[in-house]
Amino acid sequence: MKLPHRRQFLHLAAGAVALPAVSRIAIAQAYPSRPVRVIVGFAPAGATDIFTRLLSQWLSERLGQQFVVENRPGAATNLAAEAVVRSPPDGYTLLGFDVAAAVNATLYDKLSFNFVRDIAPVAGIARLPQIMTVEPSVPARTVPEFISYAKANPGKIALATAGSGSPMHTAGELFKMMSGVDLVHVPYRGAGPALIDLLSGQVQVAFVTAAASMEYIRAGRLRALAVTSATRLGSLPDIPAVNDFVPGYEATYWVGLGVPKGTPAGIVDTLNREINAGLTDAKLKARIAELGGTALAGSPADFGRLIADETEKWGKVIRTANIKAE
Repeated sequence: MKLPHRRQFLHLAAGAVALPAVSRIAIAQAYPSRPVRVIVGFAPAGATDIFTRLLSQWLSERLGQQFVVENRPGAATNLAAEAVVRSPPDGYTLLGFDVAAAVNATLYDKLSFNFVRDIAPVAGIARLPQIMTVEPSVPARTVPEFISYAKANPGKIALATAGSGSPMHTAGELFKMMSGVDLVHVPYRGAGPALIDLLSGQVQVAFVTAAASMEYIRAGRLRALAVTSATRLGSLPDIPAVNDFVPGYEATYWVGLGVPKGTPAGIVDTLNREINAGLTDAKLKARIAELGGTALAGSPADFGRLIADETEKWGKVIRTANIKAE
């Protein structure tokens, strides 16, 4: 058998090494060739659904195929996550998810999947702070005044939340831990009922999204003490951050997209590139700001680090506060 010359051998070897890269590029260039499902673990019209739909519409326009949002609520978003984990890793099933994924990793101890292991991050979409809000009869206009009032009335101030383990709850528990106050947790079946009782004075404090609370704050029916982001928001410059008074405090609600682990890197890169293009688009950025958020641009690795960090952070809060799933 005649052996190839050294130069021929090197060319053949180089070609063999290049084949996987060429196939990845080919897959990415052909993607998407049919409609893409984007599963969301909430009913329509919530923050995660709205932001997912914004970017799905952008992707539909940019990539020439429909990105169709499918709402699959249940089990605190775990049903949707499980459906995506079990889907083929071909880029045609995406997951629109939020901070609940980081919370659920500890809150539920018998999940059939491990979110960090089984879902590959694609891109962040937005971060949204909550607003620490009190009803007007509470004699506190600043966070330090509220802490003093709460310490003078331990166990008498009700903290309204959208349920055990909800972002409203974990933000409140983190505040309790870091400020040393004793608030009584009053869980509701959703943010809407919690806000109704806050407005009527049945409960005294809640950590509510800007989108849900700003109308009432402007009308004087609720009082905003601080935002839960690390710094003040450009859209709410007069409201300080909790972090100004409780150093190190931060509890933001974030939204992003993921795919089943094993999805080709070329597809993930295509989606990430187009999402980041959307997050720098003036109209889309303005819409995100209108909804009280800031664009969360970055690489898949950046988003993966955020998910891992948040999973560790909220895991500690859930264990310390002994939060149990309802």
